[in-house]
Amino acid sequence: MHLKDTRRIRSKEFTDSAEDIHQGREPFSTARKPERACLVGVSVEGDEQQTLTLQDSLAELRELARSAGVEVVAELSQQLKEAHPATYIGKGKVSELKELCEQQNCDLVIFDEELSPSQQRNLEDAIDRHIMDRTALILDIFSQRARTHEGRLQVELAQYEYFLPRLTRLWTHLSRQAVGGVGLRGPGETQLESDRRRIRNRIADLRRELEQVRRHRALYRARRQHEQLPVIALVGYTNVGKSTLLNALSGAQVVAENRLFATLDPTTRRVTLPGGQIVLITDTVGLIQKLPTQLVAAFRATLEELTDADLLVHVADITHKNAPEQVQTVHRLLNELGVGETPVILALNKVDLLLHSDDGQPGEHTLAGGDFASLQDLVARLTPESANVPDTVAISAARGWGLETLLHKIEDVLSRSWQDIKLVLPYSASDLVALVHQRGMIRSEQYRSDGVFMTTRLPRRFVAQLQAYIVR
Repeated sequence: MHLKDTRRIRSKEFTDSAEDIHQGREPFSTARKPERACLVGVSVEGDEQQTLTLQDSLAELRELARSAGVEVVAELSQQLKEAHPATYIGKGKVSELKELCEQQNCDLVIFDEELSPSQQRNLEDAIDRHIMDRTALILDIFSQRARTHEGRLQVELAQYEYFLPRLTRLWTHLSRQAVGGVGLRGPGETQLESDRRRIRNRIADLRRELEQVRRHRALYRARRQHEQLPVIALVGYTNVGKSTLLNALSGAQVVAENRLFATLDPTTRRVTLPGGQIVLITDTVGLIQKLPTQLVAAFRATLEELTDADLLVHVADITHKNAPEQVQTVHRLLNELGVGETPVILALNKVDLLLHSDDGQPGEHTLAGGDFASLQDLVARLTPESANVPDTVAISAARGWGLETLLHKIEDVLSRSWQDIKLVLPYSASDLVALVHQRGMIRSEQYRSDGVFMTTRLPRRFVAQLQAYIVR
């Protein structure tokens, strides 16, 4: 569902889309025209999700709009102690926003925060422009980027779940009652209620399809584990160079562009480490502050790849002035996804932009927006709690600098994150036996009267739950 398409929801044309939903067809047109937008940023005191300053967050929203093909012609911002329950921004700002939109001939207004359905309705009534929020904008970008069947399913589910509570306002033309046939005359149900039911049925179908995708991924991961190939996941803020790094390490042909969410669908490639060990490296979807909850839920199957990874390579753009805030956002989201204990290597990308150019002039960027005496000082600013941890590598994915060092670091961290143990597991603990088979490298296995005696090499994060069965 693209920006222009969301405006169609308010018109009679959308009745045809409802029939498309009923038939299981793609309900929205892909035709797009550039739209003129006004951006609105709000800073609310005590907002823990806000890691960037108001102006930096607006700059990021501007880049998101550019990625969606929108022309930004005006911006407005406001500092608030708390959001206004009816319109999010204050009444005075609503009037100012309406006047600004009329002066700049804006087609739509994009808020940097997620709006409630009632706030969106009230703002549209007051300003007489299409109103959308950051969540809807990100969903629109994802709908453009999804290429695989799984990606399209995930985005479609997220879109429907986002727009379902907004149907009352968007589909006011459907409030008429459906015409009854023979034996069906009487009160009946309104067309709006009928289409709501169709949307809910489509959501249920999408969830079933994605559950099949999830089971398929689980089988793929089990086969991967049977081959005992370590999995390394590339994670990081959007547009930091993860796809470029995967291309450089494996020769993959993943699309890599200088824009937010240039790639969406995950790609996995085999890479041989300097010592000869083969690993699987997966490029995952980029993270961002205020990541829509609908996307997190819809992309559960994809994000489970992070859960099963043996190692995370956190790619950071050290030339970005908000690099510390971006790193902190990724750390927070990884903890929320339950992978905070997985070993991490911090790959500081784009170091080539910090050096002097051929004509002796300084590079294009300063070091993460400031002057630092050494790389260690920068790491201390990025991750103060782990400033002395050596698992940090400076690289340039675009130029291929530091990649051999990164591969050696991956090899070293993988070896440190595994532990050789001996176990005697009772026959009643079949789940633990399966865990060792799936996640460990079995050296030997004997079936004895007291249980299964196993000599294995296992990632350290699984050793704690086996502690009671370890043989010294």
